Amino acid sequence: MTSLFWLAVAMVAYPYIGYAGWLWVRATLRPRPVKRAAIEPLVSVVMVVRNEEAVLARKLRNLLGLDYTATNCQIVVVSDGSTDGTESILRELAPNPRVHVLLNQLAGGKAMGLNAAMSVAHGDIVVFTDARQEIEPGAIRFLVENFADSEVGAVSGELMLGDPANGETGRGMGLYWQIEKRVRELEAAAGSVVGATGALYAVRRELMVEVPAETILDDVFIPMNVAKQRFRVVFDERARAWDRPDLGTRREFRRKVRTLTGNYQLLQLAPWLLRKENPLRFEFISHKLIRLVVPFALMVSLVASSFLSGPFYRAVLWTQLGFYGLSLLGWTRCSLGPVSRLSDAAYTFVALNMAALVAFANFVTGRKTIWMEPILHREIKA
Repeated sequence: MTSLFWLAVAMVAYPYIGYAGWLWVRATLRPRPVKRAAIEPLVSVVMVVRNEEAVLARKLRNLLGLDYTATNCQIVVVSDGSTDGTESILRELAPNPRVHVLLNQLAGGKAMGLNAAMSVAHGDIVVFTDARQEIEPGAIRFLVENFADSEVGAVSGELMLGDPANGETGRGMGLYWQIEKRVRELEAAAGSVVGATGALYAVRRELMVEVPAETILDDVFIPMNVAKQRFRVVFDERARAWDRPDLGTRREFRRKVRTLTGNYQLLQLAPWLLRKENPLRFEFISHKLIRLVVPFALMVSLVASSFLSGPFYRAVLWTQLGFYGLSLLGWTRCSLGPVSRLSDAAYTFVALNMAALVAFANFVTGRKTIWMEPILHREIKA
């Protein structure tokens, strides 16, 4: 039982502490800086939307106002079976020569929308973004500077949870995201990032592959295929997109379940990720897969410590129970001064691992998290 307890503790600590420590050592001993330069290639900004009437007009103004020469920046928007006012907003942009719109009459999923977009995108660099986040004006230029390095095939921007006026939040998912970004920074400094920020990332068009129709995590599938072609995937913290830190407890939980289910799905779509042909196999397992084991390790640790005798294991047991008690306080959103920050962090950690359990159940039962059907699309041109 003692061995089982320490194995469980190691499985919990490694993806959050051990892996980051190993990356820091590697980045310190063998740093791989990116050779950036001011360049301005032809860029296509691609966005797939579905029923985004509430935020689409603002996002389109954001894209049209980016600090990048207009003649070198094409915007491609795909409506994936939208049933609200999304198509009306896009039709108003039809006369704009910079904007290319595809209206898919039947929802086929984001992956199918991305493939359709690539059929009309003509930029040397393709920038992917989502409707909800606001991109800072200079972000595209910052992303593009990295492609002056011939070894770079993809660049991830940085997602900021908060707003530009008040800065980034350090609570809840904001705290988790800050830890995640630090890991990505270390991965990039030592070689390549495992995946990208879906809200803002860029890829050399020549390295793009077709995305399987059912793909949940295009922002991992595409960058990993770039790495497979022996190009680097890097992270640029200067290229920033802003999003709300709290989308609502239920919506945030569903989003995390979808993301973690996508990690399981990747093993089916791309089994080569676990073979030596994947140059980031160790990083992929450490960053993506071992985290899926953490909720089971937490349960084993709790049960094992309850059976072990001695003051140390008693203290560990009560510490775990206290931590889960704090998470309940975080769930209630009670304002308890300095304790609120601890309870919020505890709740976020527990919620993430609950989402991992649901994702595992989705994987075992074969439950799909997205609904798809064949696409029929109409193209709007100026």
